[in-house]
Amino acid sequence: MAENKTKPTNVSAAKFIDALEDPQQKKDCKQLSKMMRAATGERAVMWGPSIVGFGTHHYKYESGREGDIMMVGFAPRKGQISLYLTCDIQQMAPLLEKLGKHKTGKGCLYIKRLADVDLDVLSEMIERGIEEVENSHSKSG
Repeated sequence: MAENKTKPTNVSAAKFIDALEDPQQKKDCKQLSKMMRAATGERAVMWGPSIVGFGTHHYKYESGREGDIMMVGFAPRKGQISLYLTCDIQQMAPLLEKLGKHKTGKGCLYIKRLADVDLDVLSEMIERGIEEVENSHSKSG
């Protein structure tokens, strides 16, 4: 069975964020880091070379594939920030409608800058994503 490519590293998440070239993205990532740390109670850990993650979640699919991944996290990308909420993002449709300017992928939320979204709604989405992970973990464990 294939092993996860995205794993926690010993690289400093704070140094990674401080090294970002775009001043607005750096500011937004620092704020996201504070939000996610408050929501999880966990410190930031680099997952691979470019994802800042918080907490750990062990998953197991019906196929037998299993592994560990962060509960929530984000990655600064060119022109946007990818947010990983480790849940079915489409289940949050009512919150997405109130969030503001964004795009979605299968399990990701993409924003250009935090000023484009309602931070209270984003905080609620982060907390719901964590709850979903914790509830699924308690059911499978």
